[in-house]
Amino acid sequence: MIDANYFREYRSELGFSSQDSAKSFLTGKDISPNIDWKYIEELNIRLKDILMKLNSVVDKSISQKNINAFIEEYISKPYLILKANNMIENLNNQGRRPEQVYFSWMRGYVISQYFLEALEEIFSVELDQIEFIGDDDLRNPETFKRTPKADLEVKTLYGGKIRLEIQSGFTGINDIKQHKVLEAKRIKKTKKKHTLAIHFDIYNGQVAFIPLDEIADDNVNWITRQQMEGQTVFNIEQNYFLWKLLEKPMQYKDIMLILKGHE
Repeated sequence: MIDANYFREYRSELGFSSQDSAKSFLTGKDISPNIDWKYIEELNIRLKDILMKLNSVVDKSISQKNINAFIEEYISKPYLILKANNMIENLNNQGRRPEQVYFSWMRGYVISQYFLEALEEIFSVELDQIEFIGDDDLRNPETFKRTPKADLEVKTLYGGKIRLEIQSGFTGINDIKQHKVLEAKRIKKTKKKHTLAIHFDIYNGQVAFIPLDEIADDNVNWITRQQMEGQTVFNIEQNYFLWKLLEKPMQYKDIMLILKGHE
């Protein structure tokens, strides 16, 4: 009789004590490729080129006056820290090469750092009033995790604090993963704090503002994204994109007024 018991017996005869070990062996996923450091160096050059181009077109009020110093601080130094702590070798995500996961993470990291001055303008605060609360630690493999936790927390002019989930997109596909929304709703319920996602669409030069804890479970923009292994995501509709990167940043109060008008 061919059944689950036979499957286990067969895999046991092959020398595998679990389904996962058999899958890893048969797919070759237990073999880690050597890091192609020349490839990473080229990816770093591309990161720098992206920043240089972006810095040349954004509104002067938020552009980096010394872009080379910024590149050194937020590309060169983090890369050396990750490399020295053997972090790059451990990066993996759905079978992608570590170099590609590194590039993807670094793009998001660099963009979030680049637009900090814009956040100062939007929320009318100084940089030291923007608190970093994310979990990523460049030096510690145990805490270097892409968790649902928001990246930043900032005090608004109204006195309360809100959490900011900073995202970036580079292909024109702009989504928010479901676990980010669920986490925002949990924070709203347990800590009475709102979470605002700020999504930088670098491909189209626009920025969206999405109150995550207000997204309804039955919203029509919930979709299954096949390119992301069938994950459920919230597709950001055009109405949420309010700021053009070629123009000055909007003020938070104006953003909220527009969003309220969309309800």
